[in-house]
Amino acid sequence: MEAMKDDMALFHHTLRVNPELKAVLANPIVSHSKKIKILDEVFAKKVNKASLAFFKLMVNKSRGEILYATSQEYINMYDIKNHIVHASVVSATALSEANKKTMIADIHAATGGTVKLDAKVDPSLIGGFVLTIGDRQVDTSIASDLRKLKKEFAQRVVTN
Repeated sequence: MEAMKDDMALFHHTLRVNPELKAVLANPIVSHSKKIKILDEVFAKKVNKASLAFFKLMVNKSRGEILYATSQEYINMYDIKNHIVHASVVSATALSEANKKTMIADIHAATGGTVKLDAKVDPSLIGGFVLTIGDRQVDTSIASDLRKLKKEFAQRVVTN
């Protein structure tokens, strides 16, 4: 599973940074043999034989257009099976390593999974952070609080 996940991650990344390759694999006008030749040239020395055979099978079954999404879904399923949680945090200033470790520990305690944290900076938040884990979001930013206050004041003016 680990080797296949690594192959799928490589495949997904390659197609993401090379939209032309993604377009060729999805194009029904390009022959299966040409697509397979391209897959061989690009991936034969980089992925294991089982992964390459899977890519070729998908192309031969006229499913080249869904290979990109399939690779992403395999990675998602691998993460679920191995209890890997992806979280992203956007903060007004860069988080210190201690803050990141604390946040990872708190997320791990809440989810029970291994945490992969993606940290970004957005000065427009003014202060605080926005933490996203799956479909859940915690917004402690000052910009969000200011928007809420503005909306609350606007509603009070309208009702009075």
